[in-house]
Amino acid sequence: MNITLDGRCALITGGSKGLGLAMALAFARAGGHVALVARGAEALEAARAEVQAAAPGAKVVAVAADIRHAADVSRAFAEAEAALGQVDILVNNAGTSQRGPFLDGTDVLWQDDLDLKLMAAIRFCRAAIPGMRARKWGRVINVLNIGAKAPPATSTPTSVSRAAGMALTKALANEFAPDNILVNALLVGIIESDQWVRRHAADKRNISWEEWKAEQGRGVPLGRIGKAEEFAALALLLASDAGGYVTGTAINVDGGRSPVV
Repeated sequence: MNITLDGRCALITGGSKGLGLAMALAFARAGGHVALVARGAEALEAARAEVQAAAPGAKVVAVAADIRHAADVSRAFAEAEAALGQVDILVNNAGTSQRGPFLDGTDVLWQDDLDLKLMAAIRFCRAAIPGMRARKWGRVINVLNIGAKAPPATSTPTSVSRAAGMALTKALANEFAPDNILVNALLVGIIESDQWVRRHAADKRNISWEEWKAEQGRGVPLGRIGKAEEFAALALLLASDAGGYVTGTAINVDGGRSPVV
């Protein structure tokens, strides 16, 4: 099956590295145009150049913004929409793993996590959905993690904000299905990304990246950690017409690791 986006325009938050960059590459290679939104201007420009080189015919734009702030969300969306002409596909991918003992979590930590992972998604949806509704075509993909369904101990605040993102996904899917706006969530397990590279770098045991990956993969039924390209392939399906009868789902992309389907 040849999945194409046929000129559809996507805005991807957290688009400069890891899963966001992998999705941008997949979308652009499939005939889409992409706007990458992230905080670091240098990493953004490197990502933009990589995507443009991989898909010379695509429009690829980079927008630096701190989407924890409402004003930055509004500006980023306006810049992306102006550069691309419209936003057909919204991927809410930005986020870090803020987790630790519950009693250690301050109000500041909780608010920062909710602003980045939940409120930013809400604000981008409010900006994008009116245009999708007018065109009777739209896709929203919320990138969460498997803790949204099965939160382990010491997983707050990230598991709570991700669970709220899953509820948001279902509510929007139900409300906007009559407008042909499909809203789904992809729940990440252990997948090669910048976040896991940082975790390896923080490991004081001085083991190689390959050894570390193999160690992490032992707890996964498939016996390995995932690849960003595998995640991006599923995101591409949901973003395309080929995924036109899928909405309101929260799909685990975790090699079978989650105890909850």
